[in-house]
Amino acid sequence: MLIKLPAPDVLASRWGALAAAMTAAGYDDVYWFDADGAHYDDHGGNWARLILVEGGRAVLFGFDHEYSDTTTADPPIDLLAGAPAWLPWPRLLPHADEDMLGAVYWYEGGSWHRVGYPDGLHDGLRSTIGWLFEDGAAIVAELRSVVSEWGGHDIDGEREAAEVTAAADRLVAAATARTVDAAALEGLLGRLRERPVDLAAGVAMAARAGLTAGSTAPVTPAATEAPQRRVRLLSDREHNRLVWTAMRESGEFDRPTPGESAELAALVAWTRGRAPGHDGRCTLLFEVLDTSARQVPGEVPPGERPGDDNWTAFHEATELVRRLREAEAHPERGHWIYLRLATTATGYEVERRYDSWPPWIPDDGISGPWLDHLRQELGRRAPGYRPHWTTLLAPEVVYTGSPASR
Repeated sequence: MLIKLPAPDVLASRWGALAAAMTAAGYDDVYWFDADGAHYDDHGGNWARLILVEGGRAVLFGFDHEYSDTTTADPPIDLLAGAPAWLPWPRLLPHADEDMLGAVYWYEGGSWHRVGYPDGLHDGLRSTIGWLFEDGAAIVAELRSVVSEWGGHDIDGEREAAEVTAAADRLVAAATARTVDAAALEGLLGRLRERPVDLAAGVAMAARAGLTAGSTAPVTPAATEAPQRRVRLLSDREHNRLVWTAMRESGEFDRPTPGESAELAALVAWTRGRAPGHDGRCTLLFEVLDTSARQVPGEVPPGERPGDDNWTAFHEATELVRRLREAEAHPERGHWIYLRLATTATGYEVERRYDSWPPWIPDDGISGPWLDHLRQELGRRAPGYRPHWTTLLAPEVVYTGSPASR
């Protein structure tokens, strides 16, 4: 469902009122205006921009690191598909290329527009700057917070609360009328004692937003055509599935079988000692890369010992598996990725997979080796020991799509 947004001039006046108040209170890098338009940045990964464009047009865009589900949608959503050519593309594309463009709305012909995406899918705009467009009371509440939270002023009782609310209302009205001055800011912020108030700086910020007498809001020239750009064709899930499927279909290069070692003996002893039936029969299955490890239950998974917590056995096994993996690594042939160890009271079987996803590790469609960790492993192997699916690890694959051979 399309968010109901106020007209750009209303949005800009509310934004500018906040920018002026925050700047006067000593915070000039949360809400602000410059020659490119309006900015918001909470310095925690959430941001928004409003750019007014000649011809009565505008674009509103942003990102919320928690709630912009549009950036991880499956299949991917191109927020700029069919967007008008006049958009300020140099301001938008760097964010899109980094998968940090969660919302894009453009204003033209008297209404706001955006690409379609499923109802219920959050783009992060409301959680980031919702108080700017929900209603008039929301912006007044945000201005009150400049006094009580940002300014550190303890509002004393209902009478002062009403005074602060009235002062916030007057500042909003002045911003709407483009008549913000020192008095409008003084009425709201004059009560602050915990930090200095710079009314001149606040008025200067209001002027940049076009909210003082005789000032004009920054307007960006319209572009004439949309540039060539990259469009994501695969979601992260689809990219994972592409690689994992190729790994399931892959074979193994010929390699010498690692011999006996102290590390292998230690892992065998640990596994045998964890036999749930106390008969030495136990199976250990692991997927392991440099900084990730996943244990999968085998036919006879390791049992717990008295005094264990839920993680003791996993951490002990992981440490022994990593030591063995490093001991058996080769500078050209690389490290194995999967290990199966089955012990009995008198012997053991061990199987290693360097280049393929083995059938004894189930594929649940969700869990699997992280692609960036696979890139590290494959990147240090000699070219002759890189399986055919290595090319699918390239980050560019999400933009080029699945090869025809897949």
